[in-house]
Amino acid sequence: MIAISADFDPVHKGHEELIKKAREIADEKGIEVAIYMNKGYSANHAPFFTPFEARKEMALALGADKVIGIEGLHHRLILSYSVPIRLAKMHEDGVTDYITAANITLEEVKNYAERFINEGSFLGMPQDFPNRNVIRWYAINEFLSKKFDHKIDFHLIPEVTKPTKISGRFIRKEIIKNDLKISKEIRELLPKTTIDILEREIEKGTVPGKRNMKVLKHKMNTYSRSSLTNIAYLNGKVINKIVEGRFYKDDESIWASFRRADYGPVMTRLAASCIEEEVTKDEVLKLMRHYEEKGVIPEEQNVDKIIERAWYVAEEVDRGVPAKEANEKFRKKQNLSLNPLMTIEAGLNLTKFEAKKVQEGLEAKIFVDKDNQVSCEIKEKKIKIKTNLKLPSKEVTYLRYILDSRYIPVSGELIRNKRNDWRVKITIHNH
Repeated sequence: MIAISADFDPVHKGHEELIKKAREIADEKGIEVAIYMNKGYSANHAPFFTPFEARKEMALALGADKVIGIEGLHHRLILSYSVPIRLAKMHEDGVTDYITAANITLEEVKNYAERFINEGSFLGMPQDFPNRNVIRWYAINEFLSKKFDHKIDFHLIPEVTKPTKISGRFIRKEIIKNDLKISKEIRELLPKTTIDILEREIEKGTVPGKRNMKVLKHKMNTYSRSSLTNIAYLNGKVINKIVEGRFYKDDESIWASFRRADYGPVMTRLAASCIEEEVTKDEVLKLMRHYEEKGVIPEEQNVDKIIERAWYVAEEVDRGVPAKEANEKFRKKQNLSLNPLMTIEAGLNLTKFEAKKVQEGLEAKIFVDKDNQVSCEIKEKKIKIKTNLKLPSKEVTYLRYILDSRYIPVSGELIRNKRNDWRVKITIHNH
């Protein structure tokens, strides 16, 4: 098979050219054209404008042989993790060729990808890279070729730029602006089959697909800091901005809270999807571990490496090294022998009344309070206790890195130490 991976939301003339070229290659080689089409949430972590079945029909109408739905990934994982999983599925399905479009040459793609192939990590791809996602797919294809002992042939065609560069986002925006009517200008960017299917779906009321803003607002208005800490892709800063921004009545106020926490558009969409779908850090961790065990996730991106980085940076910062420099040193060092703490005991302040009401084994939810302090919340019947935790500076730095990792869960349990003092046993979960 020759594969195309896409949202196709909706299928436009740029996609049409991609399918045509794939059809040519497929006919020459005697293979099928398969569209690996995202389902549920887009690769950019947003709900789809056009329903999956309609997008599937659009792709088949233009000459694709089959459409394979990909779901469950894009409201849980960033692209550096979802792309290896999708490419691994293609390998397992027997895909021999992959085709995409870019405004740079294949040779340029190879040059940009070289650094990431050598490092074995596909995180932190610079924002100024042209066609970043194409570079990512190429680099990960090279990585997975070693695991599967087979390289999927990578094909590239130029992006369609006439009458203008075609963007699905622009098409969707213009249709919405035009009260769900497809204007003459937008019709020029769409194949006739897409126009017919899209107009039918608009008439049925299935376009545009939307977020469940009622659920999103409810959770952002009511969830405590400790509850929000369990949601994937929320760090301490954004949680505090969410709480500060209450109460949410309109959509713009929600997005403004994420902007104030320095979340870009992509991370905002992913975080919002996680809140809406109640995606927990534990859920993401288990998903990542599953694919790590299959050898799909590069070692440099695995959970252990993230924990090791947090520990290394905490140790270096404790010695007076700036955090940015410590991160850079970690990236360059090879074969480090690190033993990060996976459990930490923290002190806490309880009044005599509170100390009498609590008992060993109670859950202590860990979070970052409004003053940026690592704290815990303990509930016992009608008593709710919130208190800062007492920790050495190194352990505070380490714990903050873990909490801000966005997908490594942390739990706390109330215990007594040998001196019979109340403590919180904090566990960092890596399985």
